[in-house]
Amino acid sequence: MKLASLRRGGRDGTLVVVSRDLTRCQPVPGIAATLQAALDDWNRLAPGLCEVALSLEAAHARHAEPFDPRACLAPLPRAYQWLDGSAYLNHVRLARRARGAALPDDLTRTPLMYQGGSDDLAPASSPLSADPHWGLDFEAELAVITGDVAAGTDPGAAVEAVRLLMLANDVSLRHLVPGELARGFGFVQSKPSSSFSPVAVTPDELGSAWRDGRVHRVMRVDLNGLPVARVPAGEPMHFSFGALIAHAARTRRLGAGSIIGSGTISMAQEADGSDGTVGAGCCCLLERRLLEQLAQGSATTDYLKPGDRLRIEMLDDAGHSIFGAIEQQVLPWTPADPAKGPR
Repeated sequence: MKLASLRRGGRDGTLVVVSRDLTRCQPVPGIAATLQAALDDWNRLAPGLCEVALSLEAAHARHAEPFDPRACLAPLPRAYQWLDGSAYLNHVRLARRARGAALPDDLTRTPLMYQGGSDDLAPASSPLSADPHWGLDFEAELAVITGDVAAGTDPGAAVEAVRLLMLANDVSLRHLVPGELARGFGFVQSKPSSSFSPVAVTPDELGSAWRDGRVHRVMRVDLNGLPVARVPAGEPMHFSFGALIAHAARTRRLGAGSIIGSGTISMAQEADGSDGTVGAGCCCLLERRLLEQLAQGSATTDYLKPGDRLRIEMLDDAGHSIFGAIEQQVLPWTPADPAKGPR
């Protein structure tokens, strides 16, 4: 089934079940008012949500209404936890190379992971804005929402805790990253609010594309109407979602509603484009700029600037959107006025 949170009710939105073709939805106040409420009692409530999903597909839902992804908040507008891994080692290698940092000795054995701000998770249609000196970049990712996970859970059991999957844009401010990491305490200012697809889906919606704790579909990224990435998300993923969840839960339990990100989806490619894939494997502009530097001595691609339009999406075999698209426009930066408080 497919679930979303409409921009109505309180700040956590109103939970709706969405049809597979993303055209209709139905609120389910008699089952759960919010997605977090459904996750808190998933085993008991999920069957009722599935019944509504079946009714939607059979056109028998009594209170169905048109579904507008622009009316959605993030599936979880605020979450108890947002942990972003880096499961694609090609991205780790390129990102470290770009800032002149050494690779970890245990790169292939232990996932990298940071804890992001989860109190303000952005909708798929939210605008992007940053000081032009900060280096605004997107990072197209997959993410899972878990149920409760016991401390010390192994990867095989951890993957069974996946309740829902969605797309993510882990927004990065590239020029702020080196200074923050040099202080040794990780990302804060260089990672503004991440954005998520309008819809989150249960693993069964992916059919055979969900296997080995990976999503075997192509991540599609367009910038200003032009394709900048068509990347297979399955095979290049070194650490599965089971491994990422187990890493996060090695010494502590995870609460239902924890979000675990895959990190930027990435595949290896030749810097000179001799394999015909230059740019096709870059789900962020940092990678593209580094490949340009390696191929021609300097980067020609700019970071995001006002007026740019970004689209992140994943399609099924029939060409239909699975999660709905993340569609964001970059707006000019307008700093908050201290006299007026936060924007």
